[in-house]
Amino acid sequence: MKTNNQTWVSEFILLGLSSDWGTQVSLFALFLIMYLVTVLGNFLIVLLTRLDSRLHTPMYFFLTNLSLVDISYATSIVPQLLVHFLTERKVISYLSCAAQLFFSLGLGGIEFVLLAVMAYDCYVAVCDPLRYSAIMHGRLCARLAISSWVSGSINSLLQTVITFQLPICSNKVIDHISCELLAVLRLACVDTSSNEVAIMVSSIVLLMTPFCLVLFSYIRIISTILKIQSTEGRRKAFHTCTSHLTVVALCYGVTIFTYIQPHSSPSVLQEKMISLFYAILTPMLNPMIYSLRNKDVKGAWQKLLGQFSGLTSKLET
Repeated sequence: MKTNNQTWVSEFILLGLSSDWGTQVSLFALFLIMYLVTVLGNFLIVLLTRLDSRLHTPMYFFLTNLSLVDISYATSIVPQLLVHFLTERKVISYLSCAAQLFFSLGLGGIEFVLLAVMAYDCYVAVCDPLRYSAIMHGRLCARLAISSWVSGSINSLLQTVITFQLPICSNKVIDHISCELLAVLRLACVDTSSNEVAIMVSSIVLLMTPFCLVLFSYIRIISTILKIQSTEGRRKAFHTCTSHLTVVALCYGVTIFTYIQPHSSPSVLQEKMISLFYAILTPMLNPMIYSLRNKDVKGAWQKLLGQFSGLTSKLET
């Protein structure tokens, strides 16, 4: 159906990263390994948190949610990307494109809100340690986690609906690795200024507001740490927040640069690299960041390996 040079399409073509077959095979192998490491690393975080009672704390409850988000986010993009590396015609249906946009955008929003929630957890742990258990009780943690999932999902649903209601031009080629919001928006045959306003508003609500909360939390945390008399006390307090601060630096910076000003967005190549960063690199690094210097996670991992070795020995005898 065409009206005034506008049409509704049933599928899109994703250009991806490269048209060279050798390059695509190499990228397939690389991204497959990274995806498997991502799923395994985050799954182990969830498993250890469930099995070890020492990890039944608010911090690891939120970390479990973050790991589930990372697995889901990577899965919403990477498997389709891997398939397209090995196919000549990189097609994605209209409904699949809408679903991919919904899940990737929603899970990204959930992660940003979760990071703000985790910053609040760090703030309470450092600034009000004596009342930590009373403040961060189970009901509050559950409400904060649910709020993160609900807010990200609602924003994603609204953005997906208003984006896919736009009439698409005859060109159905998306110059991207996935159905990313700005890439799909470029195909519209009508003025998209209202959509850009919606992107700006959602960026303020789900990106800048959590970022400001994180910033405020860490200003208070640093102020409290500087007041601690002993060097060992300052070191322990800072160590409590190091992993989270590293993940925050990874996640917030590039997204603020990308989405806060749609009119001055980066080049297509930069957008592809940013999407790969969030779909593959960040989800892969998060469990490593939280576990490499964390004694509790290392202890839980050693305990699990010990139980597995003991079970193996019994089976052999």
